[in-house]
Amino acid sequence: MRIIRQPDVPKEEATNRPIFFGGKVFSQGFVDSNSSKFFNMAVVSFEKGARNKFHVHSSDQILYVTNGTGIVATEDQEHIVSSGTTIHVPAGEKHWHGATGNTEFAHITITSVGSTTEIL
Repeated sequence: MRIIRQPDVPKEEATNRPIFFGGKVFSQGFVDSNSSKFFNMAVVSFEKGARNKFHVHSSDQILYVTNGTGIVATEDQEHIVSSGTTIHVPAGEKHWHGATGNTEFAHITITSVGSTTEIL
């Protein structure tokens, strides 16, 4: 068993990754293939207006909102989400998520080890 405290995990700026735009984004990786056979888990924090582009994952993705208010969207729908909300994105579903223009937004993301992300 490992106990991981958020303040002990380095916060890396992810703004320059091709998937993000609109503002600063930070990522904290807690669990990856070095520590789990099955799961990746990170906290992603979006400053006001920051979001990601439409994309798909090769595995299901679970998002759990930890801070602020954000948007999760498919091609057909947009949903406003806030702290305490869980989102299940099936593998292959085209979607995006990020902060509104007025608030910061953070979520936990969980995918399967080996999952790939394709930016659309």
